[in-house]
Amino acid sequence: MKILKYTFLFLLGTMISCSSDDDNTTTPIASELDGINKIQEITNDTHVIELYSANGALEQGYNAISLRIKNKTTNEYEKNATISWMPVMHMAMMNHSCPKSEIVKTASKETLYNGYIIFQMAQNATEYWDLKVDYTIADSDYTATAVVNVPASAKQSVTSFMGSDNKRYIIAMIEPNNPKVALNDVTCGLYKMENMMSFPVVDDFKIKIDPRMPSMGNHGSPNNVDLTQSTDKLYRGKLSLTMTGYWKINLQLVNDLSEVLKGETINETNTSSSIYLELEF
Repeated sequence: MKILKYTFLFLLGTMISCSSDDDNTTTPIASELDGINKIQEITNDTHVIELYSANGALEQGYNAISLRIKNKTTNEYEKNATISWMPVMHMAMMNHSCPKSEIVKTASKETLYNGYIIFQMAQNATEYWDLKVDYTIADSDYTATAVVNVPASAKQSVTSFMGSDNKRYIIAMIEPNNPKVALNDVTCGLYKMENMMSFPVVDDFKIKIDPRMPSMGNHGSPNNVDLTQSTDKLYRGKLSLTMTGYWKINLQLVNDLSEVLKGETINETNTSSSIYLELEF
């Protein structure tokens, strides 16, 4: 009986110990990647930079991108890096960049960083994008560059144009990601080309919207709200979609002096603006 008693106590102690260990386990690194999928890796002699997005791909238009950096020697992911990036389109006669955000540490994550890039044009047979990532870890500087795949989007989610002020602007749709037959929140980014490598945010403008269904007599929708700038520097409004199908979202860009820089009013004789975005659902 004593042997059975001691065996029971030993097993009980083991169970309690295991339970205590489980309660104190930390979140595994794999959980850092919930909801995102790997796009590709960019490597140098020291690190592997992993790129992620929701669907595991890039495309023409707005791209929310996450990344993390793995040390090749230790096989551990870096938790304290300062990172910047520079996307460059290599064309036949010139190179240029595109609108992009700063890279910041992802909230509640240990190894993940995030930002966005807006590719205003797609790659083609002879022209391509690459992405250079510069970063600092423990006062040491590193860099890595690789070609990235940027195919054309199925519908026009970004438009680039010259305004009447002789400045080039880019408008990119960020939301809605999953449009519904409803009054949808709509978010766009607005940028101007300062030079071939710099595309800063434009402040205090307005983006007027007039969504239409060309296949349904070009009818519009009620209760749309034009986009104005929010505190996060993005432009937000309301987009009314009254039925499923293809929608052309006609745009007008209005500056801080209430001057229309590009885009036309839709009426019986003018059925489409020269700048627009597209949705189909």
